[in-house]
Amino acid sequence: MPPSLREWLPAGHFAWFVVDAVAELDLSAFYGVYRDDGHGRPAHDPGMMVALLLYAYARGERSSRKIERACVEDVAVRVVAGNKAPDHTTLARFRQRHEAALADLFGEVLSLCAEAGLVELGVVAIDGTKLHANASRDANTDYEQIASEILEQADAVDREEDERYGPGSSVDVLPEGFRSSKGRRAWLREARQRLEQRRAEEARPIPRSRPDRLHECARRLEEELAVECRAAERQDEMWAARSAAGEQPSSRPPKPYSPPDTPAGVINTSDPDSRRLKAPQGYLQGYNAQAAVNDRQIVIAAEVNASTADFGNLGPMVDATLGELTNAGVSETPEVVVADAGYWHTEQMHEIVNRGIQVLVPPDASGRKTPRPGWDGGPYAFMRRVLQTDRGGELYRKRQGMIEPVFADTKFNRRIDRFLRRGRAAARSEWRLITATHNLSKLYRHRAALAIG
Repeated sequence: MPPSLREWLPAGHFAWFVVDAVAELDLSAFYGVYRDDGHGRPAHDPGMMVALLLYAYARGERSSRKIERACVEDVAVRVVAGNKAPDHTTLARFRQRHEAALADLFGEVLSLCAEAGLVELGVVAIDGTKLHANASRDANTDYEQIASEILEQADAVDREEDERYGPGSSVDVLPEGFRSSKGRRAWLREARQRLEQRRAEEARPIPRSRPDRLHECARRLEEELAVECRAAERQDEMWAARSAAGEQPSSRPPKPYSPPDTPAGVINTSDPDSRRLKAPQGYLQGYNAQAAVNDRQIVIAAEVNASTADFGNLGPMVDATLGELTNAGVSETPEVVVADAGYWHTEQMHEIVNRGIQVLVPPDASGRKTPRPGWDGGPYAFMRRVLQTDRGGELYRKRQGMIEPVFADTKFNRRIDRFLRRGRAAARSEWRLITATHNLSKLYRHRAALAIG
C-alpha cells in the first residue's frame, strides 16, 4: 500500500489548513481554461497548484526552482502537492497563464476572513511601501540610446515601422471634458496621468526578448511626446476659442509650446512599467505597493502603481477598499480612514467625507515644525485641531501599529522585497497574492487560537 500522507504531518499543521482553505475557494476561473475533451497531456490539478503557490508564498518562498525542489525535499510541501512534483517551468507558466485569477484569490481569502469575523471596520489604515522591480536602475535608457540600438538590428526595422506607423494607431487619449482652467504644467501632468491610466487598463505584458522590449520602450516614449503635444494643442485651441468669443480669462495665456525633436526622459528597458522611486534607503527601480489594513492587520485592499509619492492614492485606495468589501459580502463601511501626511489630497478627502467616512491625514510631515507655505487656515487648521484632540490623536496613533507590521512581516520575515515578474499587471497579481497569503496566515492563527480556547 502507498504511504498515507495523513501520517506525515500533525493534524494542526499549516499545510492542512491551506489544503482545506483552498477547498473553500471558488477556483472556476482556473479550471475553465483547460480542455476536457481528453486530448492533450493531462495537466496538474489547478487546485493543487493554487494550494502549492499559497503555501509557498505564505512561507516566503517564490522561486519556481526552489518550489520544485521543495516538492521533493520538504514533507509539508509534498503533502500540499499531493506527492506530485511540477517542474519550475510548469510553475512559472501557471503563474503567467493565470495572472488575473491569482490576483482575484485576494478577494476569495478576504471572504474567508470576513466569515471568521476578522474584517472589522472601525479604523482602516492606508499606506504604501516600495518594492524592487525585476529590473535594474542601470537599465534606464533615453530615446537616443534606444533608437541607436534598434537601428543596429536591421532585421527588425521593417516590423518596427509597421507597428509605429500602421493603420489604426492613435495617441490622442485626451477626452473632450479635459480640464481647461489650469496652467500648462497642469495640462501636461493630467495628460500623463490619463496616459498612465490607459496603460494600466490595457495591462500589456512586457515582451520577453530584448529587441521587442526596445521597440516597446521607443513606442512609449514617442507616445508620451505625442500626448504632451496634443495636450498643448488642445489648450491653445481653448484659448483661441475663448478669445474669439470675447471672454476675459482670469489667467494669462500659456507660452507657445515647442516640442523637442526627440522624446525626452528615460525608460527602463527591462521593465518599462517600473519607475525610479525614492525609498527610505535611497532610490530603487520598482513599484509603489499600496495596502489598506484594519486594526486586526487584515489587508482589505491591495493595489500597485508606479508613482514615487503617495499623493493621489487616498481616493483610489478607499474605492478599492469599498469594492473589495462589497465583493466579500461585507455591508459595513469603515468609520475612520487614517493615512500619513503624504496622502493629503483636499479634493479626495472631501469626497470620502461626503460618503460618511471620517478622514485623519495630517497636513504636516512628522519632521516638519512649521506649516508649508499656503497650508494654513481652512481644512489644514481644522485637521491640526482634530489631531490635537485626545480622540483624534488616539485614532491616528493606531496607524503605525496597524499597517507597519504587515510590511515588516512581508519584507523582513518572509523576505519579499522585490517582484519576480515584470509589468504592472504581473506586479499587481503578485502583490495581491502576497497580501492574500498574509491574510491566510492570520486566519490560520485565529482558527488555531479558537481551537485551543
